[in-house]
Amino acid sequence: MLACLFDSVSNHTMAKRVKICGITSITDARNATNAGVDALGFVFYPKSSRFVTPEQTAEITASLPPFITTVGLFLNAEASQVEETLNKVSLDLLQFHGHEAPEFCRSFRRPYIKALGTDGLENFAENADQYHDALAILIDSHVLGKAGGTGQTFDWKLLPKNYSKPIILAGGLNPENIAEAIRETSVYALDLSSGVESSPGIKSKAKIDALMREVKHVES
Repeated sequence: MLACLFDSVSNHTMAKRVKICGITSITDARNATNAGVDALGFVFYPKSSRFVTPEQTAEITASLPPFITTVGLFLNAEASQVEETLNKVSLDLLQFHGHEAPEFCRSFRRPYIKALGTDGLENFAENADQYHDALAILIDSHVLGKAGGTGQTFDWKLLPKNYSKPIILAGGLNPENIAEAIRETSVYALDLSSGVESSPGIKSKAKIDALMREVKHVES
């Protein structure tokens, strides 16, 4: 399934994939998948308001329909935490959001994506090329090593063009600006969290539905 999700095709002609991160309940997961979201993210960073345990995540993922990608987000975690999580819940993809070295990211023998903050865009290729086996690079408005979910956008003109790996855009996306993001960027996928919440960690069905209506409308 992941090979299909990250096939190398023109980003301008393909439908944009959408991931909702910070899922904390079965209800929010079902609302997202029913609306047509492609992937769900689960935050295993204990200081985050969107933190979930592996046991909670296992319960949520067991309720999902087929063909939904499940993503585990880690931020400067110990290897033992990642291993323990993987022993308790089946995840399709790992997402590393901190200062993790390439060797650390690939040590779990799982497909992964690496997040880079906007402070790393000046030397983007140099930074991103270190993660040569990552499936994609996620660019967020957070400062490197922070949890993200700030709700702040950045200048999308700074996004790298024609990079060899798929680019995922995060940071400040919401139903009001998602159409603009799709039209103005050539990213492979869009990643949202706070932009579809009613409160930290609680997703809004109305906002998710509005988001996906905008996505489908701009691509129709």
